[in-house]
Amino acid sequence: MPKTNQILAKFGLGDKEIAVYKALLTLGPSPVRKIGTAANVNRGTTYDILKSLQESGLVSYYHKEKHQYFVAEDPIKLFELLRRKGEVLRELKDELQEVVPQLRSMRTVVEEKPVVTYYDGAQGIRTILQDVLDRVNEEKDKEYYVYSSASIKNYLYAGFPEFNEDRISRNIHVKVISLGSGGEMAGLDERKWLTRDSGTPTYTIIYAGRVAMISTGKDGLPIGLIVVDSGLYETQKIIFSDLWKKL
Repeated sequence: MPKTNQILAKFGLGDKEIAVYKALLTLGPSPVRKIGTAANVNRGTTYDILKSLQESGLVSYYHKEKHQYFVAEDPIKLFELLRRKGEVLRELKDELQEVVPQLRSMRTVVEEKPVVTYYDGAQGIRTILQDVLDRVNEEKDKEYYVYSSASIKNYLYAGFPEFNEDRISRNIHVKVISLGSGGEMAGLDERKWLTRDSGTPTYTIIYAGRVAMISTGKDGLPIGLIVVDSGLYETQKIIFSDLWKKL
């Protein structure tokens, strides 16, 4: 997928919407049928897409000799669309601050049995890391513990490059026992090495009544899981703390 398509997709545009928008940019003022033919999209769908792009401020239209012509606005309008989306997200964040506690109070949590959830891909690992920050941020002692692996570090922050910046902004501390070379310090972190010779297949995070494990599958893509179990958490925390003192 061309880079322009990837960026436009981040604005929430689908493949057909991108095709119609780019066709209109190339064609100039055009009727629906001509745009649909160039974009390889049927006429009815093309019209609906053009109306949607019009609402986003990316397309306008005019009438000439009883025909309707659509025009692609200057792509600089994408910055205005980005600004509006930013405002919506900021408003949504404020609303979530009120709604999330209500929704969480409705959630039934089974404490008797461990709960395991699975994630894959860069966005899945981001979900795990976001859970670490959100959960630890609610704790009295904002700290969690990690068995770091040099084998996994290249995959860890691919979907969440701003993780450490976010962690530090929340004043969250982390203690890390590293296996393998590397291990840069980012701030509010302490690190000791169990070995510098080689990493392990799994990166383990012990936090807020949970244990998360991240590794790679046979296809080389990152996979992970979160185990919600207070007993497992306490056991792993004790083992980590004892090992930390001995290193």
